[in-house]
Amino acid sequence: MTELEERIAAVAFNGDGLAPAIIQQWDTGEVLMLGWMDAEALRRTLTTGRVTFWSRSRQEYWRKGDTSGHVQYVRGAKLDCDGDALLIEVEQIGAACHTGTRSCFDTTDLKPAVTHGDA
Repeated sequence: MTELEERIAAVAFNGDGLAPAIIQQWDTGEVLMLGWMDAEALRRTLTTGRVTFWSRSRQEYWRKGDTSGHVQYVRGAKLDCDGDALLIEVEQIGAACHTGTRSCFDTTDLKPAVTHGDA
């Protein structure tokens, strides 16, 4: 097994063979979006320098930016402590969200109760 295959094998993919991939702007820490990757999408992401996802709705691979021009260049990739979630650090060119916004998380504020560590 190659080193790449060992890294991919360390991921605890769910029952559908997928793992959530949090996409984060590498230099600011801004969370841009969440997508899903299977082993092949992760392999493509790690070896090509461009983020590839598995589309659950279309049941096909898609490389971010191929149709929109809003490319994600990989700057880093990490696995969480449980091995079941990915953090992909990118240089985002253009919008990350399919709605045309910079981030998928800049639209609906759920207005949680905020404490300051004094609860």
